Amino acid sequence: SSSIHLQGNPVKENTKAYDSNEPENPSGHQPNIYTPLKEKKADFLEKNQEHHSTGSQSRSTFQVHSTEGKLSQPLTRNNDESRSGFHTCWTLLLVLLIGVLLLFILWSWLSLDPALSSRNAQIVQAFRARMKKLENTYQSQDPRLWKRTHTFLEKRLNTSHLHVEPAILLLTAGQEAEKALRCLSNEIAEAFAFSQNATTIKIDGEDKAILDSDIVKLEVDNELSSGFREGKKVAVVHRFELLPASSTLIFYKYCDHENAAFKDVALLLTVLLDEQSLRKSLTMKEVEQKVRDFLWEKFIDSDVPTSYSSMDTDKLSGLWSRISHLVLPVWPEKGLPVQGC
Repeated sequence: SSSIHLQGNPVKENTKAYDSNEPENPSGHQPNIYTPLKEKKADFLEKNQEHHSTGSQSRSTFQVHSTEGKLSQPLTRNNDESRSGFHTCWTLLLVLLIGVLLLFILWSWLSLDPALSSRNAQIVQAFRARMKKLENTYQSQDPRLWKRTHTFLEKRLNTSHLHVEPAILLLTAGQEAEKALRCLSNEIAEAFAFSQNATTIKIDGEDKAILDSDIVKLEVDNELSSGFREGKKVAVVHRFELLPASSTLIFYKYCDHENAAFKDVALLLTVLLDEQSLRKSLTMKEVEQKVRDFLWEKFIDSDVPTSYSSMDTDKLSGLWSRISHLVLPVWPEKGLPVQGC
């Protein structure tokens, strides 16, 4: 028993020693060991809630950005497609401009071909020389006749330009200038043909006045088409007003603005008015109106429409628009030969 007692004393002493190392509690109350644990748990829960809140906010922000990204993708694709279409249009426009520029350069180079330019200059000079002689012979004519005829026919002689329609010249006069009208129209046509080493087609309406309209139409068509195919460059139709009215519809084929059968030629038509003379004070517009009224009276009143091929107001209006490119008056001329021109 003494040994057991001795062994138990160190334990008690150690326990007392341990207890003596603890701080003294002046209040005398026992310390609560659960308080630190509660505080730590509260801190842990608070931090966990903050972390959870932060994570939720991050996920929400990510979802918003993701949604915005998804919404912006179609807009981005539309913008990309718009830019692509814009660039395509500009590319096509640039290619078109380059093509036009190349064609212009090529055309300019062809027009500056020395042989072509030399030939064109010779043709124009030959025509001017012949027309100068005519001015010296027909000195009573209006200066506007020479100026406009020069300009009108020289454009046709310029081979560097593409011709899309024939040149149509209508000369008119009163009864007193019948001789001058026939001679001057022949001379102008000869000057035009001579400059191109060609000859002239001549049709006289007076010779066809009593023939059937369909026959005259066929004859005129054959004479013009065969002559132009042979290389003749100009046709003179004297006394256009004497042709049977409906036969003149054949000139739709040769005087059309866009679909003429021959585009690199010239036609000179003459109309002799019923009145004795034309006043020199008339303007060119008044002369043109006088010829128009005369043809309306001549063709509409004398040939009553009886079939689809007969003349009427609408058809004559269409014909007039094709043959009235340039209407010029001719005055009487002294010193012309009694026979011939």
